[in-house]
Amino acid sequence: MTQLILRRAGAGDAALLARLGRETFIETFGHLYPPEDLEAYLASAYEPKATRRSLEDSSEASWIAETAAGTAIGYATAGPCGLPHPEVGVRALELKRIYLAGPAQGAGAGGQLFDAVLDWMATQAPPDIWIGVWSENFGAQRFYARRGFEKVGEYGFPVGQTVDREFILRRRPAF
Repeated sequence: MTQLILRRAGAGDAALLARLGRETFIETFGHLYPPEDLEAYLASAYEPKATRRSLEDSSEASWIAETAAGTAIGYATAGPCGLPHPEVGVRALELKRIYLAGPAQGAGAGGQLFDAVLDWMATQAPPDIWIGVWSENFGAQRFYARRGFEKVGEYGFPVGQTVDREFILRRRPAF
C-alpha cells in the first residue's frame, strides 16, 4: 500500500461508515451465514442512524482508513466495553470493530488503525483493553497476541439466528 490516510470519523461519515461496515463484514464473513441471518445482523449492526448516534457519542470513537485518492478501505471503532466478562470494569474500553477491505489486508493498515485506537484509549486511561474475536479468526488472534492480548473467556455472538463462538481477549495493564 502506497499512502494511507487515517482520520477520525465524524457524524457526517455515518453513511460511509455504515456502508463500509456492511461491505467489509460481507466480504470477510458473509459466506458463513444463511442469507436471512446475515441480512438481519447487517440491518441492526450497520444501520446509518445508529451509526450516526455512535459517532456523536463522546464515549466512542471511530477512524476511517483511506487511500491517497480518498477511497475508504477500512475502519475501527472503540468505546466502553460491552463484553460479557465478570472482570469488565466501569472504565474498561473495547476495540469493538476493526475491518479492512480484502486488498488492504496484510499491508500494515490494520496495525495503523489499531495504533490510532490505542492512542485514543491512552487518553482515557482505561484499566484494561478488551477485544472480542471470532474463534476461527486465527490471523486476528495472532495479531492481538503479538500486541499483548490474552484469552480470558468466551461468549456467543449472535448473527441473526446463528450464534458464533467468540473469544474474549484482554490486555492489562492497558498502557
